[in-house]
Amino acid sequence: MNKWVSIFMNIHIHPLFWLVALIAVMTAQFQTLLLLFWIVLWHELGHVAAAHLFSWRVKRVLLLPFGGVAEMDEHGNRPFHEELIVILAGPFQHICIFLVAYIAHHMNVLSVDLYRQLLEYNLSILLINLLPIWPLDGGKLMFLYRTARTSFRRAHEQTLYASFFFLMIYVIALLIFAPTHMNLWIIGLFLAHAIWFEWKQRTYVWIRFLLERYYGKRMEYRSLKRLVVDANAPLFRVLLLFPRGKKHAIIVKKNQTEMELDENELLYAYFHEKRTNEPIGHFIYTY
Repeated sequence: MNKWVSIFMNIHIHPLFWLVALIAVMTAQFQTLLLLFWIVLWHELGHVAAAHLFSWRVKRVLLLPFGGVAEMDEHGNRPFHEELIVILAGPFQHICIFLVAYIAHHMNVLSVDLYRQLLEYNLSILLINLLPIWPLDGGKLMFLYRTARTSFRRAHEQTLYASFFFLMIYVIALLIFAPTHMNLWIIGLFLAHAIWFEWKQRTYVWIRFLLERYYGKRMEYRSLKRLVVDANAPLFRVLLLFPRGKKHAIIVKKNQTEMELDENELLYAYFHEKRTNEPIGHFIYTY
């Protein structure tokens, strides 16, 4: 199947959308729902199109009443520039929508009221998506930035801590400026659930990151990261230090001497031999 056709085969609509659609019809707000749905759809298709350009594995696109999620079967080992482009491809779609709406309005295809409504919703969704809260695009940009500064596991946890902090600011702002805006409260609840769920899954996310390095497609790393560790450090704590986008050379210090281990040796010991808590110094004599 052509990969561009498969984009639309991966689109799924959440059952909650149909409930909201029914309510919208009963309250004469169906046009509003369609505008939101169309904007969200184009936003997510931007992510998916960019992902296909880099041959990423796209699991599905889930469309919610007030947002969407493009789920990728990638786990933090793609090149930095690829992840950046895939993230930014969503917000870029909003610029395209602004341009198309402007042209359509001046060609008298869109009425003044519909044009203004489209611009308002498009800008609102763009600004919400750029909030530094996981799993919004702003939160993913924050995570990508942190992975360039520290280990993958630490960057992930720092992103979730920061997301919770900014979500609290979001809630306080709602209480002050829009306490009765139901849609924004629903978005807040969705974000709170997403952060909580991602926190529960943080160990699984980290393990998938390691599995991808060991079993996945072999990447050509352009830089080498030397990790200097004490010989008594447990294996899993050494793996916690792994950053993304680099090949790792583990320098083990023991009795004023240094020995080097390759990351694949440690990943093999972790996944195949289950030597999770064994001191890293033991592996010098094993291999």
